[in-house]
Amino acid sequence: MVSVIVPTRNSARTLEACLSSIRAQQGVQVELIVVDNGSTDGTQGIATRAADVVVYKGPERSAQRNYGASLAKSQYLLFVDSDMVLEPQVLSDCIAKVGHARAPAVIVPEVSVGRGFWAACRALERTCYVGDDLVEAARFFPRKIFEEEGGFDESLTGPEDWDLTIRIAAGKSLPRTASTICHDEGTLRLGTVLAKKRYYGASAIRYWRKHGTAGARQANLVFRPAFIRNWRRLLAHPFLAAGIVSLKTLETGAVLWGAIPEVLGSRGARRPKDPSRSNG
Repeated sequence: MVSVIVPTRNSARTLEACLSSIRAQQGVQVELIVVDNGSTDGTQGIATRAADVVVYKGPERSAQRNYGASLAKSQYLLFVDSDMVLEPQVLSDCIAKVGHARAPAVIVPEVSVGRGFWAACRALERTCYVGDDLVEAARFFPRKIFEEEGGFDESLTGPEDWDLTIRIAAGKSLPRTASTICHDEGTLRLGTVLAKKRYYGASAIRYWRKHGTAGARQANLVFRPAFIRNWRRLLAHPFLAAGIVSLKTLETGAVLWGAIPEVLGSRGARRPKDPSRSNG
């Protein structure tokens, strides 16, 4: 059995496809746990119909994931976001990788889909990251190892996947599955993307302080080594490549803007509003 934990908040647009893909996993018994954080759309109804366990927890995704893991009955854990769809072999591939490589965690590569120019930019960007330890983070863990490492750092929102991967990998490369997860970006709106990055700003500063050089390397959103390695692919799509550079530059600015209160240590500074509260 594998316990799959899905944190949600106003996820009605994508949740049914996500949970259906988890139920369709081949060769593996699944325990499906949904941890909702105050959804006001149809999320809770969809979760109740499809999941084995539906519980409620906040304030953020890391706490939701840890709480779901604490309820799990399986020896393996997979963490999936509510806008993701799994290929049917994801779980069986993960178990095989752990068994053959005795790995402490497994990375499941992602592909991005969506509508509009910015979603197309994101899809091309994602293709550059396949096999990149600097960007890809683990999602599948033996429960014992997850618990020994203390799970997700609940002080982080945004880079918590990288943080746990760094702690568990301990400088080694983790195995990857051949099967993939499809990330449904929907209609990607620039304002929504930048609002989310701004919200993640304070966590980004805490993450960089925690991991030093490793965190600083990941902080370079614009001139990533993955873009240099895949320059031919980007050159074949110059309009989208220009969009990627623009998007990553704006995201960097949004993160830095959101990080200002954390850097200044201003208790009275107003924290950016969580964009998922209103945008799902």
